[in-house]
Amino acid sequence: MAAVDDAIVVGAGHNGLVCAFLLARAGLRVRVLERRAVVGGAAVTEEFAPGFRNSSASYTVSLLSPRVIAAMDLARRGLRIVARPEANFLPTEDGRCLLAGSDTAAEVAKFSAADAEALPRFSRAIGAVGNALRSLAHRPPPSGQFGLADALPLLAATRTVRALDPEARALLLDLLTLSAAELLDRWFESEPLKALLAFDAIVGTWASPTTPGTAYVLLHHAFGEVNGTRGAWGHAIGGMGAITEAMAAACRDAGVVIELEAPVARVLVERGRVAGVEGLDGRSRAAPVVAANVGPKLLFGRLLDPEHVPPAFRARVLAMRSGSASFRMNVALSALPRFLARPEPGPHLASGIILGPSIGWMDRAYADSRRRGWSEAPVVEMLIPSLLDDTLAPPGCHVASLFAQHFAPRLPGGRPWHDARDCAAEAILDVVERFAPGFRRLVVGRLALSPEDLEDRFGLVDGDIFHGDMRLPQLWAGRPVLGHGAYRMPVPGLFLCGAGAHPGGGVSGLPGWNAARVILRHLGRRFPA
Repeated sequence: MAAVDDAIVVGAGHNGLVCAFLLARAGLRVRVLERRAVVGGAAVTEEFAPGFRNSSASYTVSLLSPRVIAAMDLARRGLRIVARPEANFLPTEDGRCLLAGSDTAAEVAKFSAADAEALPRFSRAIGAVGNALRSLAHRPPPSGQFGLADALPLLAATRTVRALDPEARALLLDLLTLSAAELLDRWFESEPLKALLAFDAIVGTWASPTTPGTAYVLLHHAFGEVNGTRGAWGHAIGGMGAITEAMAAACRDAGVVIELEAPVARVLVERGRVAGVEGLDGRSRAAPVVAANVGPKLLFGRLLDPEHVPPAFRARVLAMRSGSASFRMNVALSALPRFLARPEPGPHLASGIILGPSIGWMDRAYADSRRRGWSEAPVVEMLIPSLLDDTLAPPGCHVASLFAQHFAPRLPGGRPWHDARDCAAEAILDVVERFAPGFRRLVVGRLALSPEDLEDRFGLVDGDIFHGDMRLPQLWAGRPVLGHGAYRMPVPGLFLCGAGAHPGGGVSGLPGWNAARVILRHLGRRFPA
């Protein structure tokens, strides 16, 4: 074997980089092995048409922890995040629109005075619950074995929930158990507002807003912040790759060795504990600790010999609910689109544009995907980041990110996605065209990534952008499975540091942050941040 490292991190996505940085800051010799030729995992910026660059998979910022930003000194390393001028723009099928942001109350009142009155109370309650969960997200959860080691995290969680007022506690229970549709029906009456809020409940989740558990996914997307503004979303100048490039610079400054084009074939186990990894090139690298920034299904289904894993545990991991049913497109535009509901250019074009005007639309999109493999009329979010960042497109031109639901991870009848990719992409463009006629004529280049492409390019098994479903029971101590929810896997020395661990998906850095804390505790080292 090659010289021994103290720890090897598999995968240079953002969580792997956060974990590696903290381990190195604590004095460990750390090596990161990345399959691709660039760092970043799914948080990467790439040219997709001549002169046009954009984030390839993850595409917007909110959940990135301020603690991570500060500890890695990302601003000094060039990271700049700007907030959207307006939060969201939702055009309706009858030519009206809802613009949320600077004057949300007046916009909502156009559809319902009662909803305009109820929204501030809902926002306060969601904010209180979001603050509580934000604090839990920064701490390792119980393992789910409920021994003495779980006592402190359980006590901390109890105190966090007890600090909520009765209305917020009741809302927390609703958020964990109800469908987004049922939750929103209890608060609001107007369809555009409910659709605007319900979109966050189906992002990366193969479910209808009427599916129980989707209310939590809505909450998960609500506890981020941008530049100190809670609940806001923004754009990283240079795209999502600017985040991970700054993280990689921090890692290298801390002494981390990052190897690119170094795919791992398997995790090595000797005498019942981790001994390192073996690359696809046959080269072995020794380390007593391996932190896997890959999905649980990839780790235990492909990188670890079954003989080294308890059969019941492996079966539970491979049975995890996964497959986010997401389809990702980037399009190069010769000019800005014009929406029927608001045809003139304005700040609405720099917001998150939601094309899915009702919960019924979203429900039909889900039913279509279950029946035929993809939605005839998908739910689409469009961002035009070049309005905030002129580094992404030539002068006078623009790039648009299109994120769409629902597209089955595996098509009926075993049809390969490469045969259906263009048809699905056309369905997405049909939706945009419905609300912004002439959009197709503006497209001068595009990149379309099906669930299968997301798996092949980024290692996201089943195309799951979250490394596993984000509903109960795959949360907190149950992530990835109950009994191993605190980053320690059943092979001594093996840890999970990606989105398949608490607190789950989104570009937060917190799975890597918390995993580093657990690894250092395991090694008897002090956490450096």
